[in-house]
Amino acid sequence: MAGEASARHIKILLQTTIVTTPNDWSIARFGRLTQLLRNEKHRDGRPVFDVVARDRSAAGSPDPVLSRLDASDFDELWLFAVDTGNGLTEEDCRAITRFREGGRGLMIARDHMDLGSSVCGLGGVGSAQHFHTQNLDPDKSRRTIDDRFSPQISWPNYHSGANGDYQAIKVQEPVHPVLADRRSPTGAIRYLPAHPHEGSVSAPAGESARVIATGVSKASGREFNIAVAFESSKRAGRAIAQSSFHHFADYNWDTRFGCPTFVDEPAGSSMRTEPQALQDTHRYALNVARWLAHAL
Repeated sequence: MAGEASARHIKILLQTTIVTTPNDWSIARFGRLTQLLRNEKHRDGRPVFDVVARDRSAAGSPDPVLSRLDASDFDELWLFAVDTGNGLTEEDCRAITRFREGGRGLMIARDHMDLGSSVCGLGGVGSAQHFHTQNLDPDKSRRTIDDRFSPQISWPNYHSGANGDYQAIKVQEPVHPVLADRRSPTGAIRYLPAHPHEGSVSAPAGESARVIATGVSKASGREFNIAVAFESSKRAGRAIAQSSFHHFADYNWDTRFGCPTFVDEPAGSSMRTEPQALQDTHRYALNVARWLAHAL
């Protein structure tokens, strides 16, 4: 199956849960990820990925693409849940769920508190995402503030570092394919972009899923989950639940690309000064894209 997938274009939809809003986390702020995927080539020079990047067409009504996603020819959906709780309609959620139930890939990334909580309406993968008021973390000890530098943001808000800095991640054994890197001295990627207040993810009971990477809060020293991988089964395709969409945002790869004006935390720069951090981030994104399509 991997050979079949690698011999064709893998069609990816990069999608946010908000309408185009310049002063927000619209899809334009994930432009470097979009270009990274579009630039990946087979040995014969053919593009590996066919990438469509878009925002919602309107708020409050079914999106014309998402609400019919199961009838599309996309191989995988990368959903950046950047809404405040109303980013997906019931029709959108049902179609995305059917999309994955049909065997196709899904990556969901959200952020702190209730940011992106509309993903709770998604079957399977939605249950891996824990928010402040929806699908709370089953571990009650984790329902507490971690990052105390931004008082307007409550839990979950794990402080892995400043935007623009990298964090050292802990790869859970056995090393999952999306984290593998044969050029690394450890055989796996070691760094991902940091963020002052990451969200909460876990592996839901009853699902073929496991935590594959964790981070450590620079505020509390507490370990938290960064990514959960769902293996394909008779019920659904592969999926990744990510603790923060900031792992993929232009600003977190290089702060010189700018951010919405409501982001007021001091920025870092080690993603620029440590080349391996960006290389690991690129490798992770490319690995996820291939793995979701059974090409890795």
